[in-house]
Amino acid sequence: MNNMDRALRELGEMDGLAAGQSWVHRRGPVAKLLVTIAYIAVVVSYGKYALSSMIIMLLWPALLFQLSGVPVSACFRKLRFVLPLVLAVGLFNPIFDRAPMLYIGGTAISGGTVSMLTLMLKGVLCLMASFLMMATTSIDALCAALRRLRVPSTLVTLLLLTWRYVGVMTEELAVMTDAYHLRAPGQRGMDFSAWGSFLGQLLLRSMDRAEELYASMRLRGFRGEFYYAGARRMDAADMGYLLVCVGAFALFRWADVVQWLGRALVR
Repeated sequence: MNNMDRALRELGEMDGLAAGQSWVHRRGPVAKLLVTIAYIAVVVSYGKYALSSMIIMLLWPALLFQLSGVPVSACFRKLRFVLPLVLAVGLFNPIFDRAPMLYIGGTAISGGTVSMLTLMLKGVLCLMASFLMMATTSIDALCAALRRLRVPSTLVTLLLLTWRYVGVMTEELAVMTDAYHLRAPGQRGMDFSAWGSFLGQLLLRSMDRAEELYASMRLRGFRGEFYYAGARRMDAADMGYLLVCVGAFALFRWADVVQWLGRALVR
């Protein structure tokens, strides 16, 4: 299995995860989208030294992983290329901020180290929330939710077609790569002289497949709206899910729950 086949399999795995039937999967896409946006906004709003206070925000993704049945390993496996970039955001903070901020067992921890860990945790939490959104909601339902929130149709259609065309281009690339290696057995990689014609053929084949894909969407009645995706109004369960989650996020953000729990345990 080459790299393109692996990429196609991972795209199919995301569609398979989104087709689940758990309690989280059955929640309306509008409610899940608003909860995800609220969660990311609250996580980003924490100060750069609020590492201990932000630990409590791990509860929400941990609970959703359990309720949805989505494996945590799938999250970190599919985000393996993005996570290093996120974790590298604050690497230079310990160099510029060397003032001791706290002591652990006699060892001084600088403010730069705390801010670096806080930035890393923020990035990981935001990625986990975004992954959970995609792993429990199909792309069509997500686009329908965006339209219900009055996001312009052009932007939503662009998002949908980008997602579809990534799969189309990857599939064509996998076929062409297999065909090239069958004509050049034992050769590692691709000869430089074939790059131009290979990319040209890939562009032409992808454009043809993309036109066929868009034509099939139009024949099925697609006109920039997503009525077929079941963009229902939020019911009582969706509204309860939204209110409970947003209320919990507000409580975690403006009340130092971690410190309160620490004092309660000490007593």
